[in-house]
Amino acid sequence: MNAAADNQDLQELYRELILDHARKPRNFGRLDAATHSAEGINPLCGDKLRLYLRIDSNDRIAGVSFEGSGCAISLASASLLTEAVSNLPVADADACFSTVTRRLTRQPENPAATTTANLSKLKALDGVRDHPSRIKCATLAWHALHAALHQQSQATTE
Repeated sequence: MNAAADNQDLQELYRELILDHARKPRNFGRLDAATHSAEGINPLCGDKLRLYLRIDSNDRIAGVSFEGSGCAISLASASLLTEAVSNLPVADADACFSTVTRRLTRQPENPAATTTANLSKLKALDGVRDHPSRIKCATLAWHALHAALHQQSQATTE
């Protein structure tokens, strides 16, 4: 098999992962006893979500969920986010925000933003880099995470 065929297979796998998370989002719904939350709004396409976090006394994310509506990329990204940051220390989750948003917007990585999170599934979102109008859809939940961690009530992609 050649490299082009391998790349095609990988792209198909990522498309399937995005569709699976969009159709059956993980951790969807209001989180009881949330200690932090933020609303994310993408005014250009109408994506809206609310991210809920429960941060425990050890400064770890003990619970995470979201609710809202939007395009498949927005919902899949929020679903993937909830899996990636669950049980992480707050500092690691904040580093995830930096890593993911920089990667999707093709900015250089920030070496100070280190995390123990496994972000391998998030490579499925890399395809949006080729569609600039979709980058805001993919980063919306991550901006909401950053806002919630910093006790801001609202995040926007603008």
